[in-house]
Amino acid sequence: MRFGFTEDQQRFRAGARETLRSARVRAAAQQATGADGVEPDQRPLYRLLGELGLLAVHWPVEFGGEGRPLTDAAIVAEELVRAGVPDTLHVNTIQIVGQFLLMAGSEEQKRRHLPALARGESFASVLYTEPDAGSDLGALRAVAEPDGDGYRITGTKVFSLKTRFVDLGLCAARTTPNAGKYQGISLFLVDMGAPGVTVSVIPGIGDEHFHRVDLDSVPVSGGDLLGPRDEGWPLLNQALAIERTGLDYHLKAEHWLDAALEALIDRESVSDTQLEQIGRWHGALTADHVLAWEVITGIASDQVDQVSAAVAKYHSSELAQSIAAWAVDIPSPEQRANRARAAVILDSAYREAPGTTLSAGTSEVMLQITAAGFDSIGQEKH
Repeated sequence: MRFGFTEDQQRFRAGARETLRSARVRAAAQQATGADGVEPDQRPLYRLLGELGLLAVHWPVEFGGEGRPLTDAAIVAEELVRAGVPDTLHVNTIQIVGQFLLMAGSEEQKRRHLPALARGESFASVLYTEPDAGSDLGALRAVAEPDGDGYRITGTKVFSLKTRFVDLGLCAARTTPNAGKYQGISLFLVDMGAPGVTVSVIPGIGDEHFHRVDLDSVPVSGGDLLGPRDEGWPLLNQALAIERTGLDYHLKAEHWLDAALEALIDRESVSDTQLEQIGRWHGALTADHVLAWEVITGIASDQVDQVSAAVAKYHSSELAQSIAAWAVDIPSPEQRANRARAAVILDSAYREAPGTTLSAGTSEVMLQITAAGFDSIGQEKH
């Protein structure tokens, strides 16, 4: 197990940090940061980051990247959040959909989509969850019916983020409806501007809006099928493991604890109980960082461990939620009344936190994957 970073990684981090601390990036990040339920368009910020070459440093040069290791991409992800850059568009577009394209896309699909994603000129979202298919994606009902050389997709997807700002959707649908619960599922790249796509906002308490996407006989070409037809379930499992590094939730937890410390510094006194809890949170964050980076270094070595990913996702999302619940009472009445920066962050965190243990797989599902993995190990030993 590795607990440190190489000299090259430290130099790379320092360079990324310096770029992200520039006045131009800081101003754009400030304009892109939402509050009080207002969700600004963050695409101008991401176009700037694309110009600076920071969005997809680990992608091959021919696809818009710099050919750096996946671990360097994780370093950039850390520095983006620490510089105040809202990261959802990056997580969805680069870390999930873009990474999935690298893993399972054809050469034509990669050349068609990845360079624009890397430049911040195109954005993507995930269309998996349905009203009756959340944690159990085997219950999805969206269908893709053959239509000439392509398909027409009909169904409803819910709880995707930033969807009204994106151009591309990674969509799971049934191509053989009666094949079985986990058979007959295929994955498609859907043009979000195509006829039949309707995006609406789902009312919620968070500053980032969830969306409902209604697909009414939406046309997709045969070239938009990702991987073999009817073989989407194994790909979904691989994609979800890649999505569940835990790093994004770790960074939320770190950001929210930093805000709590900022609020405490402005107060006249801090109790011994608060100091003790802060120490415990820092210890938990350190362990959480190790869990996330073990998953990341495994993926970088082409070793996708679903159990390790489930453990990292469970620990990081539960930790983020716990810190948000503890920290909401830290700001003083004066800090809240004056809308101090820390008070605004912690209010938003408290409203966002319930979703951390639901999105990308519920905590219950993560525990189920973990238990099944350890049970399998036990059976192998016997």
